Amino acid sequence: MTYRWVAAGVTVAFLGYLFLYPLARILGLSLGEEGAFGAFEEVLTDSGLRSALWFSLWQSAASVALTLVAAAPITWAVSRFRFPGRALAKALVTAPFVLPTVVVASAFLSLGIGGSVWAILAAHVFYNVAVVVRTVGGVWARIDRSLFEAARTLGANPRQVFWRLTLPLLRPALAASSAIVFLFTFTSFGVVLILGGLRYRTLEVEIWQQTVVFLNLPAAAALAIVQLVGVTAVLAWYSRYQERKAVGLELEAEDRNLQRPRTLRQRLMLGAAVWGTLGALAVPLVTLVARSLRTGGAGWRFLMDPGPLAVTPGRAMVNSLLYAGATAVIAVTVGLCASTVIVSGKGRAARWFDVVLMLPLGASAVTVGFGMLVALDWPVDLRATVVLVPLAHALVAVPFVVRTVTPMLRSVGAGLRETASVLGASPWRVFREVDLPIAARAVAVGGGFAAAVSLGEFGATAFIARPDTITVPALIFRLLGRPGAVSYTGAMAMAVVLAATVTLLIMAVDRIRLGELGSF
Repeated sequence: MTYRWVAAGVTVAFLGYLFLYPLARILGLSLGEEGAFGAFEEVLTDSGLRSALWFSLWQSAASVALTLVAAAPITWAVSRFRFPGRALAKALVTAPFVLPTVVVASAFLSLGIGGSVWAILAAHVFYNVAVVVRTVGGVWARIDRSLFEAARTLGANPRQVFWRLTLPLLRPALAASSAIVFLFTFTSFGVVLILGGLRYRTLEVEIWQQTVVFLNLPAAAALAIVQLVGVTAVLAWYSRYQERKAVGLELEAEDRNLQRPRTLRQRLMLGAAVWGTLGALAVPLVTLVARSLRTGGAGWRFLMDPGPLAVTPGRAMVNSLLYAGATAVIAVTVGLCASTVIVSGKGRAARWFDVVLMLPLGASAVTVGFGMLVALDWPVDLRATVVLVPLAHALVAVPFVVRTVTPMLRSVGAGLRETASVLGASPWRVFREVDLPIAARAVAVGGGFAAAVSLGEFGATAFIARPDTITVPALIFRLLGRPGAVSYTGAMAMAVVLAATVTLLIMAVDRIRLGELGSF
């Protein structure tokens, strides 16, 4: 048995037992013991459950529209102009996207607007501006500038150039970013749970409430299936739209298309777009730090001496770091195996294998946690063990590792492997001494992202973490629900610590990535 078969076996066993099997159990639970559709009937007839479905739909659509509007100015700025600090501006815009959901929710809670739908929408925009800037801006910056100059030469004014040329060329990228934002907000959990206070509930929050509060597992399972159907429908629409609207366009390098602002009007608009967006994104985070320092710094003293808590902030941080380390190890191991199978495979089977690996990203973290809760009691009951948390985190993180490592393994020339084989190296030795050293930095980047995902994960952890081994995001949520100013400012202080930890980790990952790009 070659190492490729071992790699395939590890990947299939991991994905099958931790994702596909729980998904099947959820489906069986939603159908009921007698195969009836009673749980689905409850979802369709219960006004509260229908309200959660409707809220999930309309707030996602509203979040997409508001995000596109909010991201438009800075996307235009970084896509069309070269200016000092452009790379830094793109990095700062991206920073909110990697923050844990409880940090973002705490930041907007610190503004004093919690309990309103506007707080939820604002937090979703804050989170997802980076998606539009990176997706749409990445294409816009590489559209040949001569196309716009030719249109102006033919007499088109700036408005006509935008509506008749720029917008049609950007439609596929706009559709991609809209689909991503819709999926993120449709499956939103931490932001809605903290800022909505159960007054506003997405399907994610309703699944959690039906399971934890009402112990209505069939209804929760039916909601999880409805949510998966909705996610699949959005992905199918996006795939079909991309096929119909795809534009055959040869993109240019960014350096050839970017230009410096020439007129005073361009400079003023550029400054307003960049500084206005960055200033708006900074307000919640600055307010979060300021709130953590109120009452004479009692929140920070609370971290050192929290009083009678089942789990102290220090213990929760240790738990989070241990989970993050274990998640990185598991995700890198499985992701490396999966990438090896994808690269060594051929034809449709390899493509389908790659698609199946991405399925956990299509399912929500709450669905993943709920599925593990109802399914993983066979052949060994993992539900009461600490190993379940890093396994759940790794399930969500593996696709990030695969997307990072696979391109590097594909870059290894076939001649290198063939030469090593001719010299007598076994397939395992070829992988160990040829493939692995070349992909080492990509593996490190994937492991760093996996650790960052683990540090901020809240949806699945809310289901499966034991009371004495909860993580920092779970403890922040508990503190926000306790009465008293000290608990509140303590939660703010913990959110600041978590944000700083994740930011430092992402900065380290970026340094590794830069080294990787400079070496190959």
